[in-house]
Amino acid sequence: MENLNFLNTHVWKPFARITNSAWLYVNSHTIQDTWVVMGVITLLCLIGRYALSRKGGILQHIVLQLVEQFRTMVIQTLGTASRAHTAFITSLFIFIMICNTITIVPYVEEPTSDINTTIALALISFIYVQAYIIITHGIKGYITDYFKPFFVMFPLNIMGRLSSVISLAFRLFGNIFGGAVISKIYLAAISGSLFFELFGIFTGLNFIIVLFFGLFEGFLQAFVFTMLTLTNLAIGVQGEFE
Repeated sequence: MENLNFLNTHVWKPFARITNSAWLYVNSHTIQDTWVVMGVITLLCLIGRYALSRKGGILQHIVLQLVEQFRTMVIQTLGTASRAHTAFITSLFIFIMICNTITIVPYVEEPTSDINTTIALALISFIYVQAYIIITHGIKGYITDYFKPFFVMFPLNIMGRLSSVISLAFRLFGNIFGGAVISKIYLAAISGSLFFELFGIFTGLNFIIVLFFGLFEGFLQAFVFTMLTLTNLAIGVQGEFE
């Protein structure tokens, strides 16, 4: 009961007077951590803007190379350069990357360790892809595609499209949440023991745990999510075998 009361202290219930449904609860920690992420992104944008104004600087070179990498990724996947797709994919990667690695900031946890955040990101990815499929093929071509190759495939095609939301959301959530749990178990195991704490510091084990689950895993999952979104976009816009 104490654990349940502890969890309830981090939940906002803005619609409590209307309904007591748990689907409408808001995790206050997730909201706060997401605002921290947006603050970090805002700071990086200001730094990037300053770097671009400094001609010939090393920061300008880094920013330009970063944008060029995402532009190349879009060209290799879609076969054409698109400013809109490049901006979306770059923004998606940076946001997820910082969400996954924000745990290096003291007292801040990954917003992507909350299933609600990953579902929201998956829905954004899904809506963006479906919108551009409609723009490319028209509403008639979009609807007709659900009946290919046979009319009876209509329900399966709908389930296949919607399953991408579940796949993206739970893949990102599972990996980040699992890494967060392992890190907390490790820290809880060595805390209170001077020997194990010193052992973790001098052997570099603490650094390895933080580096792998905090940075490497966060970068990898952000890249996977971004590439799957780009792949779904390419399949929807160009066709599966094009």
